[in-house]
Amino acid sequence: MEHIVTVQGIVTASDDWTPFADFANFMEPTDAELDAIEQEMPLILARVDLLDAQIITLDRTPTELDTRRIRRARNRVLSERRALANRSAGVTLPGGAA
Repeated sequence: MEHIVTVQGIVTASDDWTPFADFANFMEPTDAELDAIEQEMPLILARVDLLDAQIITLDRTPTELDTRRIRRARNRVLSERRALANRSAGVTLPGGAA
């Protein structure tokens, strides 16, 4: 039996990763990453609602109610994207870049 090996090394965020590493050794998200996810959560949920509304209509002709549901979900996604952009615009980055 021949073993197939990769030519390149494993590309990960840390150099000490092995396939048999303990699950406790995997990198956890940083506080900044968790904060970013928390800020984006309303947009994520709005996109999930839009996807749900679109999935409902995959195997049937959309009814008027389905059309309204999709339109409201799209409007909510746009509203959340705008709100996220406005929140992000007010954040200043460290370093004093002009």
